[in-house]
Amino acid sequence: MHTDDTLKLDNQICFSIYAASREITKLYRPLLQELGLTYTQYVTMLALWEQDEVSVSALGARLYLDSGTLTPLLKKLEAAGLLTRMRDKHDERSVIVTLTEQGRQLREKAVCIPEKLVAGLNATKEEGVELLALMRELLHRVKAPAMTEDES
Repeated sequence: MHTDDTLKLDNQICFSIYAASREITKLYRPLLQELGLTYTQYVTMLALWEQDEVSVSALGARLYLDSGTLTPLLKKLEAAGLLTRMRDKHDERSVIVTLTEQGRQLREKAVCIPEKLVAGLNATKEEGVELLALMRELLHRVKAPAMTEDES
């Protein structure tokens, strides 16, 4: 038996995550403007700072983005001089994304962003660590069934 509260918007996990994500992205906007990046460009750069010279497909998997979303994003970052895209010499079907020197140097300007964001959340460092752990666990749980289906 369901109560009348079951379908209230504020009682939906999905809506709380969606709304929080939008609000956090808004907090990033002024911080990222200094870098000349959008939020999606920023997370792409984060992934490339972590692992440079990666295939577009591997980058898409890491960012949970399909090629239709990722390709225009990479074209803009390439036009900004932050990365290059080249066909893999060993597999012409694959495109390798590589940071330029300018792209690598941008990392130094971005290093303070996470700390500024936590400050914008009015959270302690410990609360930030706890929230991150909860979100990682949630993502793992949501992806686990899809991974199981993909493997079968």
